[in-house]
Amino acid sequence: MTAAETIQPLVRAVLGGDIAVRVRCWDGSELGPADARVRLTIVRRRALRRMMWAPNELGIARAYVSGDIEIDGDLFEGMAELERIADPKSGPGVVIDSTTRLAMIKAAVRLGIVGPPPRPPAEESKLIGRRHSRRRDAEAIAHHYEVGNDFYRVVLGPSMTYSCAYWEREPDSGYTLEDAQIAKCDLVARKLGLAEGMRILDVGCGWGTFVIHAARTYGVRAVGITLSNAQADFARKRISDEGLSDLVEIRVQDYRDVDDGPYDAIASIGMAEHVGFSMLPTYAEHLFGLLRPGGRLLNHAIARRPGKRAQFSKTSFIDRYVFPDGELESVGVMVSAIEGAGFEVRDVESLREHYALTLRSWVANLENAWDEAVRLSSPGRARVWRLYMAGSVLAFNAGRISINQVLAVKPGAGGASGFPRTRTELLGRGW
Repeated sequence: MTAAETIQPLVRAVLGGDIAVRVRCWDGSELGPADARVRLTIVRRRALRRMMWAPNELGIARAYVSGDIEIDGDLFEGMAELERIADPKSGPGVVIDSTTRLAMIKAAVRLGIVGPPPRPPAEESKLIGRRHSRRRDAEAIAHHYEVGNDFYRVVLGPSMTYSCAYWEREPDSGYTLEDAQIAKCDLVARKLGLAEGMRILDVGCGWGTFVIHAARTYGVRAVGITLSNAQADFARKRISDEGLSDLVEIRVQDYRDVDDGPYDAIASIGMAEHVGFSMLPTYAEHLFGLLRPGGRLLNHAIARRPGKRAQFSKTSFIDRYVFPDGELESVGVMVSAIEGAGFEVRDVESLREHYALTLRSWVANLENAWDEAVRLSSPGRARVWRLYMAGSVLAFNAGRISINQVLAVKPGAGGASGFPRTRTELLGRGW
Protein backbone atom coordinates (compact mmCIF):
# COMPACT_ATOMS: atom_id res chain seq x y z
CA MET A 1 0.00 0.00 0.00
CA THR A 2 1.36 3.44 -0.94
CA ALA A 3 1.74 6.30 1.51
CA ALA A 4 -1.11 8.18 -0.18
CA GLU A 5 -3.44 5.17 0.10
CA THR A 6 -2.59 4.88 3.80
CA ILE A 7 -3.14 8.58 4.49
CA GLN A 8 -6.28 9.16 2.42
CA PRO A 9 -8.83 7.38 4.68
CA LEU A 10 -7.50 9.29 7.66
CA VAL A 11 -7.86 12.58 5.81
CA ARG A 12 -11.51 11.77 5.11
CA ALA A 13 -12.17 10.61 8.67
CA VAL A 14 -10.52 13.54 10.42
CA LEU A 15 -11.36 16.36 8.01
CA GLY A 16 -14.75 15.11 6.90
CA GLY A 17 -13.78 15.05 3.23
CA ASP A 18 -11.01 15.76 0.77
CA ILE A 19 -9.26 19.12 0.72
CA ALA A 20 -8.82 21.12 -2.48
CA VAL A 21 -5.06 20.53 -2.40
CA ARG A 22 -3.02 17.96 -4.31
CA VAL A 23 -0.71 16.06 -1.94
CA ARG A 24 2.38 14.20 -3.16
CA CYS A 25 4.04 11.82 -0.71
CA TRP A 26 7.71 10.95 -0.35
CA ASP A 27 7.23 7.68 -2.24
CA GLY A 28 5.76 9.47 -5.26
CA SER A 29 2.14 8.51 -4.58
CA GLU A 30 -0.49 11.28 -4.67
CA LEU A 31 -3.97 12.13 -3.44
CA GLY A 32 -6.38 14.99 -3.89
CA PRO A 33 -7.80 16.70 -6.99
CA ALA A 34 -5.50 16.40 -10.01
CA ASP A 35 -6.47 19.93 -11.12
CA ALA A 36 -5.85 21.56 -7.73
CA ARG A 37 -4.15 24.96 -7.95
CA VAL A 38 -2.20 24.26 -4.76
CA ARG A 39 0.19 21.33 -4.38
CA LEU A 40 1.73 20.14 -1.14
CA THR A 41 4.67 17.75 -1.19
CA ILE A 42 5.54 15.68 1.88
CA VAL A 43 9.27 15.55 1.19
CA ARG A 44 10.14 13.38 4.18
CA ARG A 45 7.94 11.17 6.32
CA ARG A 46 9.48 13.03 9.27
CA ALA A 47 6.90 15.75 8.53
CA LEU A 48 4.14 13.43 9.74
CA ARG A 49 6.07 12.63 12.90
CA ARG A 50 6.40 16.36 13.58
CA MET A 51 2.64 16.75 13.21
CA MET A 52 1.97 13.65 15.29
CA TRP A 53 3.91 15.12 18.23
CA ALA A 54 2.47 18.61 17.73
CA PRO A 55 -0.96 18.16 16.07
CA ASN A 56 -1.50 21.90 15.70
CA GLU A 57 -0.08 24.88 13.83
CA LEU A 58 3.31 24.42 15.48
CA GLY A 59 3.73 20.93 14.03
CA ILE A 60 2.78 22.09 10.54
CA ALA A 61 5.07 25.12 10.86
CA ARG A 62 8.01 23.00 11.97
CA ALA A 63 7.48 20.68 9.02
CA TYR A 64 7.39 23.60 6.57
CA VAL A 65 10.28 25.58 8.07
CA SER A 66 12.51 22.48 8.11
CA GLY A 67 11.72 21.69 4.47
CA ASP A 68 9.92 18.46 5.32
CA ILE A 69 6.94 19.75 3.32
CA GLU A 70 6.83 22.04 0.30
CA ILE A 71 3.94 24.26 -0.82
CA ASP A 72 3.67 25.06 -4.53
CA GLY A 73 1.09 27.15 -6.32
CA ASP A 74 -0.98 30.01 -4.90
CA LEU A 75 0.11 30.17 -1.26
CA PHE A 76 -2.76 32.45 -0.23
CA GLU A 77 -5.35 30.12 -1.75
CA GLY A 78 -3.79 27.08 -0.13
CA MET A 79 -3.69 28.65 3.32
CA ALA A 80 -7.25 29.89 2.93
CA GLU A 81 -8.37 26.32 2.16
CA LEU A 82 -6.57 24.98 5.23
CA GLU A 83 -8.14 27.73 7.34
CA ARG A 84 -11.60 26.84 5.99
CA ILE A 85 -11.17 23.25 7.09
CA ALA A 86 -9.84 24.20 10.51
CA ASP A 87 -12.51 26.85 11.20
CA PRO A 88 -15.04 25.40 13.69
CA LYS A 89 -17.72 27.77 12.33
CA SER A 90 -17.54 26.44 8.77
CA GLY A 91 -15.37 23.32 8.82
CA PRO A 92 -16.58 19.78 9.53
CA GLY A 93 -15.44 19.67 13.14
CA VAL A 94 -15.43 15.88 13.24
CA VAL A 95 -14.83 14.27 16.62
CA ILE A 96 -12.21 11.53 16.43
CA ASP A 97 -13.77 8.33 17.82
CA SER A 98 -11.90 5.35 19.24
CA THR A 99 -12.09 3.42 15.94
CA THR A 100 -10.55 6.29 13.99
CA ARG A 101 -7.91 6.83 16.64
CA LEU A 102 -6.91 3.14 16.44
CA ALA A 103 -6.75 3.42 12.65
CA MET A 104 -4.48 6.44 12.99
CA ILE A 105 -2.13 4.52 15.27
CA LYS A 106 -1.99 1.58 12.85
CA ALA A 107 -1.36 3.95 9.96
CA ALA A 108 1.47 5.63 11.88
CA VAL A 109 3.13 2.24 12.41
CA ARG A 110 2.62 1.26 8.76
CA LEU A 111 4.09 4.58 7.55
CA GLY A 112 7.14 4.24 9.77
CA ILE A 113 6.61 7.57 11.56
CA VAL A 114 6.57 6.29 15.15
CA GLY A 115 9.51 7.60 17.13
CA PRO A 116 10.74 10.45 19.33
CA PRO A 117 9.90 14.05 18.40
CA PRO A 118 12.31 15.46 15.79
CA ARG A 119 14.53 18.34 16.86
CA PRO A 120 12.84 21.71 16.13
CA PRO A 121 14.34 23.83 13.33
CA ALA A 122 17.16 26.17 14.35
CA GLU A 123 14.98 29.19 13.58
CA GLU A 124 12.75 28.50 16.60
CA SER A 125 13.31 31.03 19.41
CA LYS A 126 14.54 29.98 22.85
CA LEU A 127 14.20 32.99 25.14
CA ILE A 128 15.04 32.81 28.82
CA GLY A 129 14.52 35.17 31.75
CA ARG A 130 11.59 37.29 32.93
CA ARG A 131 9.12 38.22 30.22
CA HIS A 132 9.55 41.87 29.09
CA SER A 133 12.65 42.45 31.18
CA ARG A 134 15.13 44.70 29.36
CA ARG A 135 17.45 41.76 28.65
CA ARG A 136 14.73 39.44 27.35
CA ASP A 137 13.15 42.20 25.23
CA ALA A 138 16.55 42.80 23.63
CA GLU A 139 16.88 39.06 22.90
CA ALA A 140 13.39 38.96 21.39
CA ILE A 141 14.20 41.91 19.12
CA ALA A 142 17.51 40.33 18.11
CA HIS A 143 15.72 37.09 17.17
CA HIS A 144 13.53 38.92 14.68
CA TYR A 145 15.63 41.83 13.45
CA GLU A 146 19.22 40.57 13.54
CA VAL A 147 18.61 38.49 10.43
CA GLY A 148 20.69 40.67 8.16
CA ASN A 149 20.04 44.04 6.58
CA ASP A 150 20.52 42.62 3.09
CA PHE A 151 17.80 40.03 3.72
CA TYR A 152 15.41 42.76 4.82
CA ARG A 153 16.28 44.83 1.76
CA VAL A 154 15.07 41.93 -0.40
CA VAL A 155 11.77 41.68 1.49
CA LEU A 156 11.03 45.33 2.23
CA GLY A 157 12.42 46.97 -0.87
CA PRO A 158 14.38 50.24 -1.10
CA SER A 159 12.33 52.05 1.57
CA MET A 160 13.53 49.60 4.28
CA THR A 161 10.31 50.24 6.18
CA TYR A 162 8.88 47.37 8.22
CA SER A 163 5.40 48.65 9.01
CA CYS A 164 2.09 49.19 7.26
CA ALA A 165 2.29 51.42 4.19
CA TYR A 166 -0.37 53.98 3.22
CA TRP A 167 -1.79 53.23 -0.24
CA GLU A 168 -3.17 56.51 -1.58
CA ARG A 169 -3.65 54.81 -4.97
CA GLU A 170 -4.11 51.21 -6.14
CA PRO A 171 -0.91 49.14 -6.44
CA ASP A 172 -1.57 48.31 -10.09
CA SER A 173 -1.78 52.02 -11.04
CA GLY A 174 2.01 52.43 -11.04
CA TYR A 175 1.96 53.40 -7.36
CA THR A 176 4.79 51.46 -5.72
CA LEU A 177 5.41 50.06 -2.27
CA GLU A 178 8.08 52.73 -1.83
CA ASP A 179 5.55 55.45 -2.72
CA ALA A 180 3.12 54.03 -0.15
CA GLN A 181 5.77 53.85 2.59
CA ILE A 182 6.78 57.48 2.10
CA ALA A 183 3.07 58.39 2.11
CA LYS A 184 2.78 56.65 5.50
CA CYS A 185 5.75 58.58 6.88
CA ASP A 186 4.20 61.81 5.65
CA LEU A 187 0.80 60.91 7.12
CA VAL A 188 2.45 60.44 10.52
CA ALA A 189 4.41 63.68 10.17
CA ARG A 190 1.30 65.69 9.32
CA LYS A 191 -0.71 64.18 12.18
CA LEU A 192 2.11 65.14 14.54
CA GLY A 193 2.13 68.68 13.15
CA LEU A 194 5.86 68.61 12.42
CA ALA A 195 7.53 71.94 11.64
CA GLU A 196 11.08 73.21 11.27
CA GLY A 197 13.02 73.38 14.51
CA MET A 198 10.90 70.86 16.42
CA ARG A 199 12.58 68.08 18.38
CA ILE A 200 11.05 64.62 17.89
CA LEU A 201 11.55 61.07 19.14
CA ASP A 202 10.95 57.95 17.05
CA VAL A 203 10.48 54.94 19.35
CA GLY A 204 11.48 51.80 17.46
CA CYS A 205 13.02 53.67 14.52
CA GLY A 206 13.96 50.59 12.50
CA TRP A 207 16.29 51.44 9.61
CA GLY A 208 15.64 55.17 9.97
CA THR A 209 13.14 55.88 7.20
CA PHE A 210 10.75 58.03 9.25
CA VAL A 211 13.40 60.16 10.98
CA ILE A 212 15.12 60.74 7.64
CA HIS A 213 11.85 61.82 6.03
CA ALA A 214 10.95 64.05 8.98
CA ALA A 215 14.35 65.80 9.02
CA ARG A 216 14.67 66.14 5.25
CA THR A 217 11.09 67.25 4.56
CA TYR A 218 10.15 69.17 7.71
CA GLY A 219 13.50 70.32 9.10
CA VAL A 220 13.04 68.76 12.53
CA ARG A 221 15.78 67.50 14.86
CA ALA A 222 15.14 63.80 15.44
CA VAL A 223 16.27 61.05 17.80
CA GLY A 224 15.56 57.47 16.76
CA ILE A 225 15.94 54.54 19.16
CA THR A 226 16.12 50.81 18.45
CA LEU A 227 17.29 47.68 20.25
CA SER A 228 18.89 46.30 17.07
CA ASN A 229 22.55 47.09 16.45
CA ALA A 230 22.19 46.06 12.81
CA GLN A 231 19.33 48.52 12.30
CA ALA A 232 21.23 51.31 14.06
CA ASP A 233 24.36 50.82 11.93
CA PHE A 234 22.30 50.83 8.73
CA ALA A 235 20.30 53.91 9.76
CA ARG A 236 23.41 55.88 10.71
CA LYS A 237 24.99 55.22 7.31
CA ARG A 238 21.80 56.29 5.51
CA ILE A 239 21.69 59.47 7.57
CA SER A 240 25.32 60.25 6.82
CA ASP A 241 24.81 59.60 3.10
CA GLU A 242 21.81 61.97 3.15
CA GLY A 243 23.87 64.69 4.85
CA LEU A 244 21.51 64.75 7.85
CA SER A 245 23.92 63.86 10.65
CA ASP A 246 23.50 67.30 12.22
CA LEU A 247 19.72 66.76 12.48
CA VAL A 248 19.30 63.03 13.25
CA GLU A 249 20.74 60.85 16.02
CA ILE A 250 20.29 57.07 16.23
CA ARG A 251 20.69 55.27 19.54
CA VAL A 252 20.61 51.62 20.60
CA GLN A 253 18.42 52.22 23.63
CA ASP A 254 15.38 50.83 25.45
CA TYR A 255 12.45 53.24 25.52
CA ARG A 256 12.47 53.01 29.32
CA ASP A 257 15.98 54.49 29.38
CA VAL A 258 15.25 57.64 27.36
CA ASP A 259 15.53 60.54 29.80
CA ASP A 260 16.42 63.61 27.74
CA GLY A 261 13.00 65.17 27.18
CA PRO A 262 11.13 67.27 26.54
CA TYR A 263 10.28 66.41 22.95
CA ASP A 264 7.79 68.27 20.79
CA ALA A 265 6.41 65.06 19.27
CA ILE A 266 6.83 61.29 19.56
CA ALA A 267 6.20 58.66 16.89
CA SER A 268 5.89 54.99 17.77
CA ILE A 269 5.40 53.07 14.52
CA GLY A 270 5.10 49.29 14.81
CA MET A 271 6.83 49.10 18.18
CA ALA A 272 4.04 48.86 20.79
CA GLU A 273 3.35 45.23 19.80
CA HIS A 274 6.62 44.34 21.57
CA VAL A 275 5.78 46.17 24.81
CA GLY A 276 3.40 43.63 26.39
CA PHE A 277 0.08 44.14 28.17
CA SER A 278 1.61 44.37 31.64
CA MET A 279 4.01 47.08 30.48
CA LEU A 280 1.55 49.27 28.55
CA PRO A 281 0.96 51.64 31.49
CA THR A 282 4.74 52.06 31.94
CA TYR A 283 5.16 52.61 28.19
CA ALA A 284 2.44 55.26 27.95
CA GLU A 285 3.45 57.02 31.16
CA HIS A 286 7.10 57.20 30.13
CA LEU A 287 6.26 58.71 26.75
CA PHE A 288 3.89 61.17 28.43
CA GLY A 289 6.74 62.31 30.68
CA LEU A 290 9.04 62.87 27.69
CA LEU A 291 6.66 65.26 25.91
CA ARG A 292 6.28 68.98 26.44
CA PRO A 293 2.76 70.25 27.23
CA GLY A 294 0.91 70.40 23.94
CA GLY A 295 3.19 67.74 22.42
CA ARG A 296 1.66 64.95 20.34
CA LEU A 297 2.06 61.17 20.33
CA LEU A 298 1.29 59.01 17.30
CA ASN A 299 1.00 55.32 18.25
CA HIS A 300 0.80 53.04 15.19
CA ALA A 301 0.20 49.41 16.22
CA ILE A 302 -1.43 46.13 15.18
CA ALA A 303 -4.53 45.28 17.20
CA ARG A 304 -6.47 42.10 17.91
CA ARG A 305 -10.24 41.90 18.16
CA PRO A 306 -11.69 42.81 21.59
CA GLY A 307 -12.60 40.09 24.03
CA LYS A 308 -10.91 37.82 26.51
CA ARG A 309 -7.13 38.01 26.30
CA ALA A 310 -5.59 34.81 24.96
CA GLN A 311 -3.14 33.01 27.20
CA PHE A 312 0.45 32.73 26.01
CA SER A 313 0.45 29.69 23.73
CA LYS A 314 3.36 27.29 23.52
CA THR A 315 2.01 26.09 20.17
CA SER A 316 1.92 29.50 18.46
CA PHE A 317 3.95 29.68 15.26
CA ILE A 318 4.16 33.48 15.52
CA ASP A 319 5.48 33.38 19.09
CA ARG A 320 7.98 30.57 18.45
CA TYR A 321 9.34 31.75 15.10
CA VAL A 322 8.40 35.34 14.31
CA PHE A 323 7.72 37.72 17.21
CA PRO A 324 8.66 36.00 20.47
CA ASP A 325 6.92 37.69 23.42
CA GLY A 326 4.92 39.91 21.07
CA GLU A 327 1.45 40.76 22.34
CA LEU A 328 -1.45 42.29 20.41
CA GLU A 329 -4.05 44.32 22.27
CA SER A 330 -7.40 45.67 21.14
CA VAL A 331 -7.56 49.31 20.12
CA GLY A 332 -9.72 49.92 23.21
CA VAL A 333 -7.00 48.59 25.51
CA MET A 334 -4.38 50.75 23.76
CA VAL A 335 -6.53 53.89 23.97
CA SER A 336 -7.24 53.22 27.65
CA ALA A 337 -3.52 52.87 28.43
CA ILE A 338 -2.69 56.09 26.57
CA GLU A 339 -5.48 58.06 28.23
CA GLY A 340 -4.65 56.49 31.59
CA ALA A 341 -1.19 58.06 31.37
CA GLY A 342 -2.73 61.53 31.06
CA PHE A 343 -2.97 61.92 27.28
CA GLU A 344 -6.06 63.15 25.47
CA VAL A 345 -6.80 60.94 22.47
CA ARG A 346 -7.82 63.10 19.51
CA ASP A 347 -8.00 60.77 16.53
CA VAL A 348 -8.05 57.03 15.74
CA GLU A 349 -7.70 55.68 12.19
CA SER A 350 -7.74 52.05 11.05
CA LEU A 351 -5.46 51.07 8.16
CA ARG A 352 -6.46 47.39 8.07
CA GLU A 353 -6.82 47.04 4.30
CA HIS A 354 -3.56 48.95 3.80
CA TYR A 355 -1.61 46.32 5.73
CA ALA A 356 -2.97 43.44 3.64
CA LEU A 357 -1.70 45.25 0.52
CA THR A 358 1.66 45.92 2.16
CA LEU A 359 2.11 42.28 3.14
CA ARG A 360 1.23 41.09 -0.35
CA SER A 361 3.99 43.34 -1.69
CA TRP A 362 6.49 41.89 0.78
CA VAL A 363 5.52 38.32 -0.13
CA ALA A 364 5.94 39.15 -3.82
CA ASN A 365 9.38 40.66 -3.14
CA LEU A 366 10.43 37.54 -1.23
CA GLU A 367 9.13 35.07 -3.81
CA ASN A 368 10.61 37.02 -6.74
CA ALA A 369 14.07 36.92 -5.14
CA TRP A 370 13.77 33.62 -3.30
CA ASP A 371 17.24 32.25 -4.06
CA GLU A 372 18.89 35.48 -2.95
CA ALA A 373 16.81 35.61 0.25
CA VAL A 374 17.86 32.04 1.10
CA ARG A 375 21.50 32.85 0.38
CA LEU A 376 21.37 35.90 2.65
CA SER A 377 19.73 34.11 5.58
CA SER A 378 18.80 30.42 5.53
CA PRO A 379 16.16 28.27 3.83
CA GLY A 380 14.32 28.02 7.15
CA ARG A 381 14.34 31.77 7.79
CA ALA A 382 13.00 32.54 4.32
CA ARG A 383 10.25 29.96 4.87
CA VAL A 384 9.33 31.54 8.22
CA TRP A 385 8.87 34.95 6.60
CA ARG A 386 6.89 33.57 3.67
CA LEU A 387 4.52 31.65 5.94
CA TYR A 388 3.92 34.41 8.48
CA MET A 389 3.44 37.20 5.94
CA ALA A 390 1.02 35.16 3.82
CA GLY A 391 -0.93 34.11 6.91
CA SER A 392 -1.06 37.73 8.07
CA VAL A 393 -2.62 38.79 4.75
CA LEU A 394 -5.51 36.40 5.42
CA ALA A 395 -5.85 37.62 9.02
CA PHE A 396 -6.03 41.29 8.01
CA ASN A 397 -8.42 40.58 5.14
CA ALA A 398 -10.74 38.63 7.46
CA GLY A 399 -10.64 41.33 10.15
CA ARG A 400 -9.16 39.03 12.79
CA ILE A 401 -6.47 41.65 13.33
CA SER A 402 -6.24 45.31 12.38
CA ILE A 403 -3.82 48.21 12.55
CA ASN A 404 -4.59 51.58 14.08
CA GLN A 405 -3.00 54.99 14.36
CA VAL A 406 -3.92 56.59 17.69
CA LEU A 407 -3.13 60.31 17.84
CA ALA A 408 -2.97 61.85 21.30
CA VAL A 409 -1.83 65.09 22.92
CA LYS A 410 -0.34 65.98 26.29
CA PRO A 411 -2.73 68.73 27.43
CA GLY A 412 -1.26 72.18 27.85
CA ALA A 413 -2.19 74.93 30.29
CA GLY A 414 -5.93 74.96 30.96
CA GLY A 415 -6.37 71.81 28.88
CA ALA A 416 -5.28 73.48 25.63
CA SER A 417 -4.64 70.96 22.86
CA GLY A 418 -3.43 73.10 19.98
CA PHE A 419 -5.49 70.95 17.61
CA PRO A 420 -7.40 72.41 14.65
CA ARG A 421 -11.14 71.84 14.46
CA THR A 422 -11.14 69.61 11.38
CA ARG A 423 -9.15 66.70 10.00
CA THR A 424 -8.56 68.65 6.79
CA GLU A 425 -6.79 71.35 8.80
CA LEU A 426 -4.95 68.72 10.81
CA LEU A 427 -3.42 67.12 7.75
CA GLY A 428 -2.78 70.32 5.83
CA ARG A 429 -4.55 69.01 2.73
CA GLY A 430 -7.67 67.10 1.70
CA TRP A 431 -8.51 64.20 4.06
